[in-house]
Parts: sequence; structure tokens; C-alpha cells
Amino acid sequence: MTRTGTAVPETETTRRRRVSVASLLADVPEDAVIVARRLTKRYGTLAAVDSLDLTVRRGEVFGLLGPNGAGKTTTVLMLLGLTEPTQGVVRVVGLDPTREPLAVKRKVGYLPDNVGFYGGMTGRENLRYTAKLNGIPRSGAEAWIDELLHEVRLEDAADKKAETYSRGMRQRLGIADALVKRPSVLILDEPTIAIDPAGVEELLALLRRLVAEHDLTVLLSSHILGQVQSLCDRVGFFSAGRLVAAGPLEELAHGTQRTVELEVGVEGLPEAIDAVAMAVPGVRSVAPHERDERLRVVNAAEDVAAPLAAALAGAGLSLTHLRRRGADLLELYRRYVPEGLDGRAR
Repeated sequence: MTRTGTAVPETETTRRRRVSVASLLADVPEDAVIVARRLTKRYGTLAAVDSLDLTVRRGEVFGLLGPNGAGKTTTVLMLLGLTEPTQGVVRVVGLDPTREPLAVKRKVGYLPDNVGFYGGMTGRENLRYTAKLNGIPRSGAEAWIDELLHEVRLEDAADKKAETYSRGMRQRLGIADALVKRPSVLILDEPTIAIDPAGVEELLALLRRLVAEHDLTVLLSSHILGQVQSLCDRVGFFSAGRLVAAGPLEELAHGTQRTVELEVGVEGLPEAIDAVAMAVPGVRSVAPHERDERLRVVNAAEDVAAPLAAALAGAGLSLTHLRRRGADLLELYRRYVPEGLDGRAR
């Protein structure tokens, strides 16, 4: 409508764009919370994110993995409306971050890799300030802030200045800060970086509990593979601006293997495994392990772990090691992201 109330005719370009967006979003499931379709961000000739298709469903914890510069941080910035896509479509809780960034921020809690607070203010005062910025009346915020401080185990330090907090305490305060506005989505960028092992375990336990208790949808970026594996329902592997694979770990493991490989060890000589294993139906080959001379690698058309164990026992061999390859996150990472063998991601 114009200022005089006259309708503005829809242009052909506008109509085509509306139809294109609708077609790109046609396959989105009803419970999708984060959606990207052909999402692209270019800086000159460099495609930081290249035609990304991503769906994160309600209540899911989705982990992003990839080497430095793979495009994860740029993706997060587009989801938050902090940078505009070059092309493609993105929706977060049904909103377009490019057109409605403030509405998205009201529904999404964000913990960056280097969370900052006003050092001269206490932890409680920092949370009060966040509540005020989000238009939450102090009368309604106090009880929630007390509850959050209890959730992240900062009651005893709540009235100490934030500048006195350890890195782990700041990260826990950051999680409380992200939850002040009661978001439905939580985006975490390297939440455990520079925290000691005990603090990491405490933080991961906290995240698991919060996800369960508050029905949160979480997008997690971490360079520590074990943390992603222990916390996430699904993972996505970034490489050179593209999401090259995404899904549950078990599904990804099956998708990369035409056969099943088992690592096998017994008491005594490993060569004793060979004849017994080859007699098990479905076994195709047996070979020495590449790195451990005590083990054999059994290649089979299907999972023969149970009949193999039984056959070895029947032959009088005591099993000391039996593991299926491929379901380990580090192995999958190496398959999907060959340039990121150090296991670190950004």
C-alpha cells in the first residue's frame, strides 16, 4: 500500500522471488526450527558458505564440525541475522533473520566462543541488564534470574563481579544469559573452549539437563569431537563452505561403508584368528591391523560380531578386543573432511 492507500502492483521480479522461496521451502517438515535452503554467502569470489541445505528439528541437538574457515561461523551469523546471505533462503522459528533480525534474537539464545560481560557488574547485574534489554520487567525477571543462577550453579558467586569469574564460570553465566529471554533455540559456539576437563564435564552435564528440562533446540559448534558425540542427536560435517554430510552417527557410518569392518583381538597369537574368522559365513577377508600388531581386521558383508565371537570361543580362543569400525566420530570426520585431520573446527 502507498501512503494514499493505493495498492502497489506486484512486479514480476517480486512474484518470481515469492514463488522461488515457496518452492525451496516446500519440503520443510512441520517441526523444523532451523531451515536453510541453497544458503550462500560470498565475499568477492570466495564462497564462505556454498548452497547450504540444513534442517534442525524441534528438540534436537545438532552438532557442527569442520576445519577452520569451513563456513560454520558464517552460517551462524546468517541464522542470527548478523550478516546477509548472498542468495538462498533461511528461516529460524519461522522467521526470516534478514528481514526480522530483532524478532529472531528474541527467540534465540546465543553463546559466542568468547562471551563478554561487564566486568565491573556482578553476575546477577549482568543478567538483569540482559533482561532489561529484552524488555522483561524487573519484577518478572528476578525469580527467573535466581532460578537460572541456581541452574548453572552460580548462586554463591552471583553477587561477585564478573571480572573475578574463571573461564568456566563465565561460560556458565553465558548460558544463563542466553536463557534469560526464555528462548526456544540455543546456539552455542565452542562452549567449552579453554575450560579445564572437570569444568567441561560439568558444563556438558548442565547442557544435557537444560535441553531435557526446557525443551530446547540446540545448534552446537565444537572442535572437541567427543563432546559433540556425547551431546548431539545428529552431526553435520562442513568442508570448504559445504555441508558434505549430516545425520545420526550410526546412519553416517553405514552410509560410508559398503562392508562391515571389525577389529578383533584374542589371547595368544593373532594369526589364530584368521582361519576361524574365514569360516564364518559372510566374512570376506582377514588382514593384520594397520597400527596394532596384536589385532586383525575382519571384512564382512554384514555385522558378524556375534557369530564371530561364538566361533572364536568354540575354537578355544579368548576374545580380548572386538570393535566395529566406522561409528567413531573421529573416523567419520576423517572420511568426510580429509583436510581437517586434526579434528578441530570453526
